[in-house]
Amino acid sequence: MAMISVNNLTFSYDGSYDPIFENVSFQLDTDWKLGFTGRNGRGKTTFLRLLLGRYEYSGTISANVGFDYFPFQVEDKDRDTLAIIRDIDPDIVDWELVRELSYLRVPEEVLERPFSTLSNGEQTKVLLAALFLKENRFLLIDEPTNHLDMEARKLVSTYLRSKSGYILVSHDRSFLDRCVDHVLSINKTTIEVTKGNFSDWWENKSRQDRFELAENEKLKKDISRLSESAKRTGAWSHEVERTKNGTTNSGSKLDKGYVGHKAAKMMKRSKSLERRQQSAIEEKSKLLKNIETSESLSLSPLPYHKSALVELEDVAISYGGTTVCEKVSFAIEQGERVALLGRNGSGKSSILKLILGEEITYTGTFRKGSQLQISYVSQDTSHLQGSLTEYAAECGIDESLFKTILRKLDFSRTQFEKDMAAYSGGQKKKVLIARSLCEKAHLYIWDEPLNFIDVISRMQIEELLLEYAPTILFVEHDSEFSANIATKVYEVEGRRS
Repeated sequence: MAMISVNNLTFSYDGSYDPIFENVSFQLDTDWKLGFTGRNGRGKTTFLRLLLGRYEYSGTISANVGFDYFPFQVEDKDRDTLAIIRDIDPDIVDWELVRELSYLRVPEEVLERPFSTLSNGEQTKVLLAALFLKENRFLLIDEPTNHLDMEARKLVSTYLRSKSGYILVSHDRSFLDRCVDHVLSINKTTIEVTKGNFSDWWENKSRQDRFELAENEKLKKDISRLSESAKRTGAWSHEVERTKNGTTNSGSKLDKGYVGHKAAKMMKRSKSLERRQQSAIEEKSKLLKNIETSESLSLSPLPYHKSALVELEDVAISYGGTTVCEKVSFAIEQGERVALLGRNGSGKSSILKLILGEEITYTGTFRKGSQLQISYVSQDTSHLQGSLTEYAAECGIDESLFKTILRKLDFSRTQFEKDMAAYSGGQKKKVLIARSLCEKAHLYIWDEPLNFIDVISRMQIEELLLEYAPTILFVEHDSEFSANIATKVYEVEGRRS
């Protein structure tokens, strides 16, 4: 057993006034299967890069293992896959590599193919297998699920569960539950390490949040009561002290010593109440620092004049003479939330493009309601650049509403001043979702909307879709999200050979 020790770690980017980490200390066991969670922009990828020694920082990070990062940066993807694997580990043993690939259901023949010809899922599996074969290394796995369909996620999670010694950044709750035994969480003001899987961590956090909220309410009442008591006691003390030089109603003189003693006693009581009040205020200030706010989102779906919005009957889609999917038959009725499932490459995105009105070669029957207004969230965020203000104007949406939604999705106001090109992957995806939530539409089409998006924001989006019940067609490989949201599921099987 070896330890990774982080002591008094402080780091901020050049030109930034706010530190990403400040005097952070914790220890990690190199045998742990560690899930890494936190809201977008909190510094998960930054921390991994600090472990890799890519940034200067104050404090210490000590470990007697080396670190490797996934995804491994492949410079020339036209080279054979085996040559690229040997770049990762020149001493790799061929039979061990073939064994690892078999666990991930990757055929041996991919090793002789150019890396660029492998699917995104195959590339993910090959790189993971190669990295895990390196000895005395601790693997930093940064969001491996973004190019994996549901079936591949289950396979990779089973593979990771058989390994040890890694940090895994993922926002897929089911995926994390299947393969981690500890959770490293970046909270608002702290970093914490807890034993258990993601569900265990979330249950403990929710319980702690509920306790702190209840304690906060109790202390608020105590502070108010103590404040009123202190005021009354102080007023009484002052009034008694004022009567020292007066007389009684009978005309006899007051016992100034008695009155002074009584006033002093009341003043002492007043000071005691003030100290208790200050103590309660200090206790209250320790609460709620790590409670994640997740305000409710809203949506304005438009009613459609017919129940059926879209119908496909025996549709086949092809590109350049190659059929990507066939015998596709399903309908979208008003108020339905339809999950489009299927393996990568089965034609799901092509079906979405057909419904969106792109020029797609197809056969079969396709009907779409007239004057149907659609709001679309694409997989791709690479086009996002410039300011949020400019983007809102280009999209014809209300800038104030747009930014309000982003604030609810944990955007800080400082993010509003930045170029969108500098946003994290999750922040860029939130921009697309916020824009869609500003649009009034009959049908919402979201293509893998949750890639890179943090767990708490996923839960917010789930609550939104359940509350407002828009008509939506979506592709999403997060099995828990799909199970919670979909009222109907259609599985695309792709081309049958």
